Order: sequence, then structure tokens, then C-alpha cells
Amino acid sequence: MWTDLESSAVIRSPRAARRDRVGGKAAALARLSDAGFPVPAWVVVTPEAFDASVTGQWHDDVGLEPTIEDELGDALREIAGAVPTFAVRSSAVDEDSREHSFAGQLESYLFVPIADVPRRIVDVWRSAFTERVLAYRRERDLLAPPSVPGVLVQQMVDADVSGVAFSADPVTGDRDTVVVGSLYGLGTALVSGDAEADTHHVDRRGHVVGRRVVAKTTAHRASSRCAEGVEAVDVEPERVHRPALRDEQITAVADLARRAEDFFGCPQDIEWAIASGQLFLLQSRPITSLGRVVEPVGALAIWDNSNIVESYAGITTPLTFTFARNAYQGVYGQLCRIFAVPAKRVEANRGALAGMLGLIRGRIYYNLLNWYRLLAMLPGYQMNRAFLEQMIGVKEGASDGLAEDDEPVPWTARLLDGVHVIRCVAGMTFSFLALPVRAKRFHRRVDEVLSSPNGGLSALRADELAAEYRRVEDRLITHWDAPQINDFFAMIFYGVLRRLCARWCGDTDGTLQNGLLSGSGGMVSTEPAERVKEMAAIARRHPDLANALGDPEAGHSLEVVARHPEFRDRYESYLQKFGDRCADELKLESRTLREDPLMLLRSIGCLARSGDAEEPGEPADSAARREAEQRVRATLAARPVRRSVLRWVLSETRRLVRGRENMRLQRTRVFGRVRAIFVELGRRLHDLRLLDDPRDVFYLEMEEILGFVDGTSVSTNLAEVASARKKEFARFAEMEPPADRFETRGPVNHGNTFRSPSDPGEVRGDERTGVGCCPGKVSGRVRVVRDPRTATLCPGEILVAERTDPSWVMLFPLAKGLLVERGSLLSHSAIVAREMGIPAIVSVAGVTRWLEDGDWVELDGTSGRLRRVNPSEES
Repeated sequence: MWTDLESSAVIRSPRAARRDRVGGKAAALARLSDAGFPVPAWVVVTPEAFDASVTGQWHDDVGLEPTIEDELGDALREIAGAVPTFAVRSSAVDEDSREHSFAGQLESYLFVPIADVPRRIVDVWRSAFTERVLAYRRERDLLAPPSVPGVLVQQMVDADVSGVAFSADPVTGDRDTVVVGSLYGLGTALVSGDAEADTHHVDRRGHVVGRRVVAKTTAHRASSRCAEGVEAVDVEPERVHRPALRDEQITAVADLARRAEDFFGCPQDIEWAIASGQLFLLQSRPITSLGRVVEPVGALAIWDNSNIVESYAGITTPLTFTFARNAYQGVYGQLCRIFAVPAKRVEANRGALAGMLGLIRGRIYYNLLNWYRLLAMLPGYQMNRAFLEQMIGVKEGASDGLAEDDEPVPWTARLLDGVHVIRCVAGMTFSFLALPVRAKRFHRRVDEVLSSPNGGLSALRADELAAEYRRVEDRLITHWDAPQINDFFAMIFYGVLRRLCARWCGDTDGTLQNGLLSGSGGMVSTEPAERVKEMAAIARRHPDLANALGDPEAGHSLEVVARHPEFRDRYESYLQKFGDRCADELKLESRTLREDPLMLLRSIGCLARSGDAEEPGEPADSAARREAEQRVRATLAARPVRRSVLRWVLSETRRLVRGRENMRLQRTRVFGRVRAIFVELGRRLHDLRLLDDPRDVFYLEMEEILGFVDGTSVSTNLAEVASARKKEFARFAEMEPPADRFETRGPVNHGNTFRSPSDPGEVRGDERTGVGCCPGKVSGRVRVVRDPRTATLCPGEILVAERTDPSWVMLFPLAKGLLVERGSLLSHSAIVAREMGIPAIVSVAGVTRWLEDGDWVELDGTSGRLRRVNPSEES
């Protein structure tokens, strides 16, 4: 009778076969046999038997302790079949795990007579300490010393056919395909690599979808039995080239592999055998290689950071990402409702709205296919798609079939869709006409919600701060109507203007619209630059102030500023309006100018000391704009209707682009308030000893923080969560950043490399081409700026950057020209450069790697061409 005694050195009960006691292989087979899988009868000799049997040094005649050997003999006689031979195999604790299979490292013995089983058990123990096993452990950083394995003894299956099967393809990672390998006789020759086997691929429906049949020997098993001294069947080996399995047997093996996967909850690598028509499961372990393989048929995602890198460059903390993700979902969902997109269609695309952004190794990316799905809900999809790609700056759109539903649509659905299109067009038309009113209401609403200064937050309790955030969210973030409508129509009108310039005015290089949009005036984005010039002009008249503004410590500079009332008043007025502007201003973890004004002070001081600061005056009309307008008048002189249409489109484009930039300041203010709220919440949580540092709040998700306050958080150990995330994000910072654009399959963070198949590699040559966004030709020395907070830009230098955001405008008064690696025609740097008349080129691939400080270049902001020259070539 079998025993359940936990103290026994010989285990025969599945309930007693714990992994920590009998090892991975035996524990898995015990569970499978208990669940009704066709596992050959078994017993396990535990490591306790070793402790009782080997009391000193190893020697050749070591054997099992007599009482244990007697107990083992009883158990073996109970499970012995018609031919009493056994398979004796290792079962170590760390063997057959998800990470390490130890395949072939420890010894196994087949067709072992009952009398020889104790000797073979000792041989398996001995094999755990061989140099081969020790080297395997070192290669995989398994630092713990090897332990004595359990030993699995099973009834030997005298197989007619055997082999292996993988419930997922271990090479391609395809989870929908089972791979079955088979050969005649025992599968040991296949596992060891001594013989080839047939290979079959079976899909989820049980159909054999691929097969490879090889020549093989029909009598592998006879030689195996002879090796153990058991009388062998006299079978003459025969070389054949026919399948070892019939199709119904192939599907039965595939089904067994899938059942094992379902049982263990992960893809399995099984060994199987068929004897006298009965299928047996000999072993099941996780497929360890899948941790490095992408699912080839998994869902496709295309990731592109395009101009979002202007707002979220580099590592972005969990708080910022979750806030931005929720804001995008709410804002674009609201836009669909404003444009009268049917509620059912919006609901059907809820997943796309929730997944517009992704976080890859701590960096924010657009999930492009979800953006296309969003745009496909609006009428005029094909035209809008091209405009969208221009607006977000993607260099390569998705293939047509990826973003569209290619299934045929019945006529009734098309008719209903036509009604929806009419509703959407009507909604969009109304929204466009009502935009000026909406914009005024939006500005008024922002002013009302943010009427109390950020300083008042310091007196609020944690629950009051959470309520304040909810108020800002309810009144502003979820009612972001005017900016979204304005941005949408800015995209549309800019695209229309560009097309009209090309078709009606012969603008083959696509640059005329940039000249028409230059120097429009009324744009708040240029105001910081004008104010910097104004303060620099004042500082220039006071040498002590000009010198102090260059001090590396802001504290000393501010002491001198306090002694100059005229400058101080303008400085404080600047912070009052633009104090939330800073490098990476949309990252909540960024320190604002109010917290760290050094960047502003240095920019003013550098301009003041250069002698180029000018007294403010009325801005002159842009020469580029006048030239572009004259070209349009001359070209369309005989086409009054076209001239009127283009004039109206141009007027609306100017209004929308101006509105886009002015509303960005409101966005900065709202983000500034949100930042201040969470900074204060971090202080409260730190005061309560719930966080190790107040700024650890940025390593929590937004709902984790708010949920902790209102009782809906699933985790209350905030310090531990934040600490773990800080370590993970520190690792992200040390890793190679993902490519600017790449594709993933299946689970995004499993197996995908995040690399682009077309890596640009080394940047060579003396010429480059980007997107010209402000007319003008200039040449000069370049300054490559990585961080505007520490930059020293001399007047007359050409500013080179990977990307810019609104904070960079403080450097623009010093720049003779602008070269940006990222961005689009509607990105902030392009718009502000046009408004200030600074010749500029954006989207210059690899420009920050191609150029170095001190290089001389010649750039043409009209054509987008750029050439590296020698200083002597400058005319």
C-alpha cells in the first residue's frame, strides 16, 4: 500500500511530491498523474535518502541505506510492468524550471533492471557534481552550490514511436502552433541530437499545417535495451523514409502538449512515447527559450515618438505618464463627442482611446495604429490621415491595410454610416464656426479655475489636495474643447494651404506657406523672447547686474536683482506669467522657473554681456512674409476667385496657428497647477512617513496616489512601490534607448527588441536635408545644445538641438539660425522660428550626431538644405 508519510525517503504519493523536496521533474509528473494524464507509474527517491546513505566520502561501493533499499524494492515491484525494467532520471529542485531546464546535464538511465536501480540512483546523485553541471551553473549565474537531486524512477515504456512536442513554436514563438518531433523507438536519440526526426506543425484547429519527413532507423530501442543487459528483440535496423506517426497520432500528441500547457498555465516542452497503441507523457517542463522570442502572430503595434518627444523627452516618470495617458483619453474622447461621432462607435474604439500613448523602457511613444483608428471615426479619413501624419511629424505612415478594416461592409451599414458622416460634418462645421466663442470661454474658465495662486496649496490637507486635483480635472482637463478643436482645424487648414500653394501657385518645393505664415503677430510664444531682450537691455546698462546674471548660482544673481527695481519688476512680471515654463514643462517632475530660475537668468545675462541687446520697439514686418504675399498676388492676379479663397484659407490658418500657440500657454499653466498639487501631496505623504522622499511621489501612478487618499488603492505600501519603480527606471536610464520608430508583436514588453529595421547608423557626408520651416539663408558656427538649462549660447551662433519645447524660446534671441533633429511644420520650434524670422530647418535626421560645437554650416530655411562648410567659405 502506498504511503503519504512526508518523512519517507521514497515517495509514491502525488500529495507528498512537493517541488522543494523531490525536484521539478518529479513534482510536475506527480501533479500530471494526479490530474489523470497518461504518466507511467513512478516513485521518487528524495535527497534524504542520500543523507542516510552517504555518510562520508564518495567511493565506488556507496549504496543505498538498507531499509531505504528495501522500501524502494517494495515500491518498484508494485509498479513493475510485464517486463520489469525502469527509467532512472534526475529531478533537481532547480531543474525543469521556467528559467533553467538543465536538459542533458545530469545522467539518466533507461531499461534498468530492478536489481540495478539502487546503483543507478547513486550514479545520478554523483552526476550532480560533475564539472559539466558546475560549468552550466556558472554560465547562468546560479551561484548557490549544487544540491543533491531527487531521483525519479518510472516504469520503462518500450516505445514503438516517441519524441518531443512543444505547445508553442520554440523558434518563432508562435503560440498558435504545436511542433511535434517523432522517430521510431526511443526519443533519447532525438533529445541528444544523435538522430533526426520527423517534424510536424499543428494549428489550433488540430490541422497538420506543415511536415518534414526524414530518413530514420526503425530499431533505436533494441540497442538501448542491450546496453542495460536485458534480452533484446532481434530486430535488424532498417533505414526508412516514411512518417513515424499517422495524422491522428500527430494531433493526439499535439492535444496532449496543449493540455499540459493548459494545466501548468504556460507553454510546455513534453517528451512522449507510444507503446502498443497507447500514448504516454514522460516529461513536461516550461519552454525556457520563449522568454527571448516574440510572438510572430501576436497583435501588431507601431510605436513612434515623432513630435511627442518635444514634450516628453527621455525618461518620463510613472506619475507623468499616467496623467498624460488619462488626459489624452479624455480629451480625444471629448473631441469625438463634439464632432457628433456616434456613441457606439466611440465605445467600440474605447481601447484605442485608452492606448494612444505607451511607455517603453520609461519613454513615451505614440501607438500609431490607435491614432489611425481614432481618425478613422471622422469623415474624410484618407485626407485627414495625411494631415495627421504631417502634424505629429511621422516620417513614415502605416500601410493602408493596417489601420483600416478590410472586411466588406453591407449596404445597410454603408447607408447608416453615410448618415453618421453627415452628422459628423455638421458637428465639425458648427464647432469650427463656434470656435472663437469657445476659445474665449476656455481662456475665461482657465483663469477662473487657476485664480488662486499655487502658494495657497501649502495650507491644504492631503484629502483637500486630492479634491483640488479632481476640480481641475473636472473643470479643465475633461473640458479641453477649444484647444482640441483649434488643433484639429489648424492641422486641416495648414494642409489645405499647403496644397493650394502647390496647385495654384506652383510651389513645387512646398515652402511658400511658411513665408505666408511668418511674422503674423499676436503670438504669446514669442513674448518670452521679447521680454528677455527687454530685460537684457536694462541689465546692459548696469554692469554689476549683467555680470551677476552669469553667476552659476541663482542665489547670488537674485541678490543683485533685488537691488535693481526696474529689472526686478520686469523679472517678477515674467515669472508671474511664464513661471510654469521650464525645460520638459509637460513632465510633472520637472522643476519650473519659479523653483529654478537659473536658465532664465543666464539667458538674460548672456544677451546683456554680448552687447547685442536692443531696446524693444515695434516689430517690423517679416521680409519673407512680404515676399511670399507678393508672389501669391503676382501668380493669382488673373484668378480673383482663387485669390479670395486662398486669402481666406491663409487668414484662418494664421488665426488657428496663433490660437494653437496661445492655448499652449494655458496648457502650461494647467500642468503647472497639477504639478504643484502633486508636489504638495508628495510632501504630505513624506510627512506621514509614507514616502522616503517627497519627490518619490513621481514614481507612483496618478490613481495610486489619489486612490490612497480616497480608499480605492490596491496597494498601501507606497514607499516600497516607489522604491521598486525608482530602481527599475534607473535601469531604463542605463539601457540603450528604443528607436524613434519600431514595431512590436504580441505582449509589448516580451521578446521585442524595440529596434528599427532601418537603423540610420553612422551619419556621414557634408550635406543634409530636412523640412524648411522659416525662409532665409544664413551661415555660421554651430552650438549643439543637449540641455537648455546648462547651455551657453553666444549671439550669432546657430542653435542645434535634438528637439525643443517652449522653454527653449529664451535661447532664440541669441540664435542666428535653428536646426532641430525632430519636429514637424506645426511643432513649437517651427512656429516660433517663423514668427521671429529665424531661418530654421526641422526634422534633420541625426544632426546632433553629425555636427559638433564649432562646426560651420550654411542653411537654407526655404528649401530645407543644410551644408557643412569651412569658415573660409563664408562670404
